[in-house]
Amino acid sequence: MTTTNFENRYAVGPNEVKGMDTNELRKTFLAEQLMQSDSVNWIYTHYERFMVGGAVPVNGPLALETLDALKTDSFLNNREMGIINVGGNGKVITSENEYEMTYKDTLYLGRGTKDVRFESIDGQNPAKFYLNSAPAHHSYPSKKISVEKANVLSLGALSTSNERKINQTMINSVVQTCQLQMGITCLQEGSVWNTMPAHQHDRRNEVYFYFELPADQAVCHFMGEPKETRHLWVHNEQAVISPPWSIHSGCGTQNYSFIWGMAGENLDYDDMDKYPPNELR
Repeated sequence: MTTTNFENRYAVGPNEVKGMDTNELRKTFLAEQLMQSDSVNWIYTHYERFMVGGAVPVNGPLALETLDALKTDSFLNNREMGIINVGGNGKVITSENEYEMTYKDTLYLGRGTKDVRFESIDGQNPAKFYLNSAPAHHSYPSKKISVEKANVLSLGALSTSNERKINQTMINSVVQTCQLQMGITCLQEGSVWNTMPAHQHDRRNEVYFYFELPADQAVCHFMGEPKETRHLWVHNEQAVISPPWSIHSGCGTQNYSFIWGMAGENLDYDDMDKYPPNELR
């Protein structure tokens, strides 16, 4: 039997955020408990109706169940989904195919995919499936993309503490989607800053999922308007919901990796408004 947990978070604007204290910021934008054993956990964000979730099958398979909030017979009736495995080896099984998922493998599931199940090969070292989903207007073929098949960008430098590799595993030059895009950014040893210069893209939202971070380390994630920034301290396997009006950048106490997921107006990866460090406040 699958345990599915669901949380609904309504969108807020920059004016509301100006009056929030630390606890309110964390309750609104931070996802702290996505990866829980033997459960599927979802947050419905209302930014582009983007959903972020996690599935950790330990004692048996977990089914992708539909939700009352979706008002559909199956979860992917009107949606597409991206899945990245950040745990042990596993499988994603649908009514049509079975996909083996090793560490950092990405899987795209198109609109209309049915009977989705998540499995671990070894419950002692379970798969951890990180999930993103967005509304879809068309059904595109499902496709698995290993991290070796990603489009890789090497950016930054050790001298500015932001040498990193951006693995674009689910963008339109690699797999066709309606609006969902995902990828994995890995900070190199000695580098701690991500997404610097900071940017925002008012035409779509983004969610950052931080991982490969030891339990005694953390990332300070910066958000908010460029002239009115806020911050959240984030730990391993936690995610930050970034509204379209907000910048997103982070600085860790050591190097780490994160998964970015986006949905919105277009599929142009470079559609962003950049703000160099001397313009931030």
